[in-house]
Amino acid sequence: MNYKNILVEQAEGIALVKVNRPQAMNALNQEVLLELFSAFKELDQDDKVGVVILSGEGKAFVAGADIKEMLSMNAIEARKFGETGHVLMNFMGQMEKPIVAAVNGFALGGGMELALACDFIYAAENAKFGQPEINLGIIPGFGGTQRLSRQIGRAQAKELIFTGGIMSAQEAKEIGIVNKVFPPETLLSEVKKVAALIASKGALSLRLAKSAIDTGYNVDLKSGCSIERESFALCFSHQDQKEGMSAFLEKRKPAFTSK
Repeated sequence: MNYKNILVEQAEGIALVKVNRPQAMNALNQEVLLELFSAFKELDQDDKVGVVILSGEGKAFVAGADIKEMLSMNAIEARKFGETGHVLMNFMGQMEKPIVAAVNGFALGGGMELALACDFIYAAENAKFGQPEINLGIIPGFGGTQRLSRQIGRAQAKELIFTGGIMSAQEAKEIGIVNKVFPPETLLSEVKKVAALIASKGALSLRLAKSAIDTGYNVDLKSGCSIERESFALCFSHQDQKEGMSAFLEKRKPAFTSK
C-alpha cells in the first residue's frame, strides 16, 4: 500500500517503517496516526515479516504531535485525536511481531510516546527525549503518563512530565528508557542487526514471549507465572520446539517454520 506520510520497506523478514514528514519534523497528525495504524495492521498479518523497525526520515524520529493541528481543537476534537493515538499505540503493544524503535533524533511528546509503545528502543547519540506537553498547557495524550511511569517509575516520570524537560540519549539510557546508544551513522545498521537476530527465531515462541511479558507485567507474580507456564507448554505444541532442541543437540542452526 502507498502512503502519503510514511515509508514502508521490507527485506529478509524485516519491515522498516519511517514517519516521512521531514518538513514538519515528522510531527504526528490524525492522518499520520491512521497511516501508521494501517501499516502496522498489514505488517502484523504478513507472514514474510518477522520484526518491525520504526524510525523517522530526516533529522527527527518524531518531534511531537502536530501543534498547528491541535491549536484550534476543542475538547471533543482533542478526545478523538487522543483516542486515535491510543488505538495505534495499544495495537502496537498487542502486535504479535516485535517492534524496535530506532530513534534517530528528536523523540518528544507524541514521539516519545510512540517510541515507548515499541518493545524496546535503540537511539542515536544525538537523540533527544522528553514529554514537554506541560509547556503547551496540556499533558501527554497518547499514553505517556502511563507507559513512562511503568518504564522508569512514578517519581522519575513525574519529574520529567512536570518540568517538561528534555534529556539526551545517554541520560535516557541511564534511567531505563533506551537500551543502547550508537553513533547516528550506525544506528540503523545496528538496529537491523538485532532485528535480523530476532527474526531468525521461531515466530510462535516470539509471540508467546512477548505476550507473557506484557500480560504478566500488570498482574501479580503468581498470576504472571501462571501465564508463563501456559505459554511455555504451548511451545511444545509446535514443530519449532522439536526443531530447536534437535538442532542444539546436533550442533547446527535451527530451521524454524512457525509464521
